Amino acid sequence: MCEETRYERLTPKALESRKAAAPIAYLPLGTLEWHGPHLPLGSDHLQSQGFFIQLARRVGGVVLPPLFLGPDSFKVFNGAEYYGMDIHQKESATPIRLEGSAYWVPDRLFSEIVDTVLKQIRRAGFRILVAHGHGPSTNYIIENTAVLEKKHDLRIFTVWRSKEERNPSTEFQYDHAAANETSIMMALHPSLVHMDHLPSDPKEEPLGLIGKDPRIHASPDHGKNIVAIHLDRMETILRQQLSELASTGQ
Repeated sequence: MCEETRYERLTPKALESRKAAAPIAYLPLGTLEWHGPHLPLGSDHLQSQGFFIQLARRVGGVVLPPLFLGPDSFKVFNGAEYYGMDIHQKESATPIRLEGSAYWVPDRLFSEIVDTVLKQIRRAGFRILVAHGHGPSTNYIIENTAVLEKKHDLRIFTVWRSKEERNPSTEFQYDHAAANETSIMMALHPSLVHMDHLPSDPKEEPLGLIGKDPRIHASPDHGKNIVAIHLDRMETILRQQLSELASTGQ
């Protein structure tokens, strides 16, 4: 039986045991968002959650329930609201309301949500937070790390490398429903990927994708490689953080 790492499935005693061994909380930053016709609407959190479960089994810590609300591009057109991939269609300047997208909140509200979640994480006794998933949500964490760390007395990380080090092909969740995210989903949740839902004509561009064509460039092996790279990276980073906390008696 696989070791349970998900907060909501732990008893208080099991939570305390995991937290005492490694006071790390993992927060999947999700959406309910169109990810092409071939991927599920929860792809953002499914990728980060699946990754975090593996990381927690390696390093310790607890995986929090995912957020499904998040910030994104936003506009009003002809009296209707559009956001995210609704307004990032290459074939038309006119926004298209994509089926299933139901996640957008203003930046200010998302800031309040994150602030409240981090307050609860620290209250529960965690010292390290790793948050990752939906691009705009992840960018918010990166841009506000220093302020949030100081306010909540947490050490905060995402899975992305620094801008100078990033490799778009092998970064974790670094396109939108294209070769990168499709490959990660193939590796972590293969039964949820439906490549046959993509247009069979290679000249027909799939709707609502940003990045390399998954019909050509996506594969389970590519996804497994991405996951392996970042599991190794994050394990090294988090073990160093745990060592520093132990050495200072925190």
